[in-house]
Amino acid sequence: MPMNRVQFQPGLSMREFLNLYGTDELCEAALIARRWPRGFECPRCGVCEARTSFERQGRRYWQCAGCQYQCSALSGTIFESSKLPLTSWFLAMQLLTQSKTNVSALELKRHLGVCYRTAWLVKHKILEGMRLAEADRQLTGRVEIDDAYLGGERSGGKAGRGSENKVPFVAAVQTTEDGLPHLACLSPRPFTNKAMEEFLARHTALPLTLVSDGLNCFQVASSAGAVHDREITGGGKASVLNDKFKAVNTLIGNAKTALTGTYHAIKFAKYAYRYLAEVQFRFNRRYDLRAILSDLLVALVRTPRSPQHDIRVAELHR
Repeated sequence: MPMNRVQFQPGLSMREFLNLYGTDELCEAALIARRWPRGFECPRCGVCEARTSFERQGRRYWQCAGCQYQCSALSGTIFESSKLPLTSWFLAMQLLTQSKTNVSALELKRHLGVCYRTAWLVKHKILEGMRLAEADRQLTGRVEIDDAYLGGERSGGKAGRGSENKVPFVAAVQTTEDGLPHLACLSPRPFTNKAMEEFLARHTALPLTLVSDGLNCFQVASSAGAVHDREITGGGKASVLNDKFKAVNTLIGNAKTALTGTYHAIKFAKYAYRYLAEVQFRFNRRYDLRAILSDLLVALVRTPRSPQHDIRVAELHR
């Protein structure tokens, strides 16, 4: 079997990571470069000129020449008000982007040397940045789509699709001309016509050839202007092994294996959207593992300040 060049590519080694981000000064310089690549820009009024800059408690601050607002590179971002040093944040980002499998909050706790609640919050703030970065992802061309569920039966609860812990989600994969997976989109939502219309409107663009099984809600693809390649597969192993859906079935299988193999107690009903966003973020940037941490840093400096209360609010209550 030939070597998968994407899977076996060199990533950002820990030695290289420490050379690039081993001190708070290096981390802050990297953060400034990603947030203001063309120089300071006031986050309050947008003026691209600083009247002065100064240091306070080891952190560099700027004062806007327009509105006199004083801020650091962390102000207004997901890093604001954090008591953790930037080196801890960057180490968490390194672990979450370079690991072959997912990294649980418990494992993150041990690597960072913090309590579990802090590790959980850091992880979910980073996942929130990933979610916002992928929120408007659009697929085009040939797209395989399928329905799937996260979670399992609770003790004493309903079994099968009626289980209270099962979260329905749509998985879609844009493929190359030779059928190889290229980009993906994972979205928790019910399998209704309205929900599918919303998914197609937000996450696909014409020209579009949608390859699906016989689930009724996928038929709205035709009214959305897409070419609908519909094949009724039935259930069982044969449907999973169908080459027509190889890309999307592989993605679903890998996502479920990564989640169930890492997390032993996960609130899918509350946080599935964020865990799926992590899978999507990493999948769509898998071609260059060395650059994925830099991409994540760009996403995080664009993510607004997120207090713990906001992070713990379920998506369905937003």
